[in-house]
Amino acid sequence: MPLRVAFAGTPAFAARSLEAIVAGGHSVALVLTQPDRPAGRGLRLAASAVAQVAAQNGLATLKTSTLKSAEVRSAIENIGCDAIVVAAFGILFPAEILALPRHGAINVHASLLPRWRGAAPIQRAILAGDSHTGISIMRMDEGLDTGPVLLQSAIPIAPGETSGSLLDKLATLGASCIVDALARLDGLDPIAQDSDLATYAAKITKAEARIDWAHAATQIDRVVRAFNPSPGAETRLDGQAVKIWEAEPAPGEGPPGAILEASARTGLRVACGRDALRVRSLQRAGGKRLSAGAFIAGGQLKQGQTFEPMPAGAPETPPA
Repeated sequence: MPLRVAFAGTPAFAARSLEAIVAGGHSVALVLTQPDRPAGRGLRLAASAVAQVAAQNGLATLKTSTLKSAEVRSAIENIGCDAIVVAAFGILFPAEILALPRHGAINVHASLLPRWRGAAPIQRAILAGDSHTGISIMRMDEGLDTGPVLLQSAIPIAPGETSGSLLDKLATLGASCIVDALARLDGLDPIAQDSDLATYAAKITKAEARIDWAHAATQIDRVVRAFNPSPGAETRLDGQAVKIWEAEPAPGEGPPGAILEASARTGLRVACGRDALRVRSLQRAGGKRLSAGAFIAGGQLKQGQTFEPMPAGAPETPPA
């Protein structure tokens, strides 16, 4: 039976779920999303991905950075919805809002809860070297991703997976899962999370994306993949910032950061604390993203140079 819902979300991950809910025949009576933000080179104000989908479908939309206002409460009360669907909204819901619909608030979360509660579950899963992740559909409570789980669906984290490619897969999976959950909401049994197994997916900082070449190649590879597409794993060469976008562990040894191989034909290989990293694409500050071969052919680096130490200055990611 189609439900009458409110939807709260902001980025593209959430927009995919909103599209699926509309296509599934449910009535989306209200969309909540964060206010327009500066975006692009010109930093012009741009509507969120969710706001854009709402506009395309003629859905009533309220842009807000708080859920504690009388305006928000009244808007949700007035539509008389069966549930609030939440996906990457970015604001915790107060108890009085959660209690308004008969089914409460249902969250689309990009991890297999209780692993990776919090803001950056996709990046944290890659950084930790997890073999699998997935989607959890959770009934929300006042905590941070602590509510009982209604259903889950797992997928493997493929070799070479980046945060960008994994986000796309999970957005598609999340859209499918939320439509499934809404179709049989009355028949799903909530399962309490085991808090002893919980890990926290803290927000990503730019400092964490700095490459420490003293680490093992496998760990640096995870950093490169976790911070692609944003903010990009960063190192320095001759005092200038260089972002590494694609790489993989490779054989080799030498002082950490030393360029062991720099050939337009065979590519770029850099020594790590253990083994080496074969760099596939990189970008100097202010320049274009280039393949390693094009970067070398342009005379921007050569064998014998060393990428400068740039320790992250951030705690290690929680163990897998």
